[in-house]
Amino acid sequence: MWKWVILYFAGQVILLAVLILISRFTDKRYKSSESEIPAGFVKTDEVSIDPISGEKTRVFYNELTGERIYIKE
Repeated sequence: MWKWVILYFAGQVILLAVLILISRFTDKRYKSSESEIPAGFVKTDEVSIDPISGEKTRVFYNELTGERIYIKE
């Protein structure tokens, strides 16, 4: 009986670890490798500054698609 309970919780932990790894490599919301601005994107006034490194990140917005990209300045 206890063997099945331990196996169940171990499986849950492994599943959680796999989901975290997958989300870590597929979530690109705030990461951008773009160095130039694609066509159709407009510079906004939104700028965020990383308090530790001091790097500025500017937001560019595409009015047609609603997509936003973040490019470090």
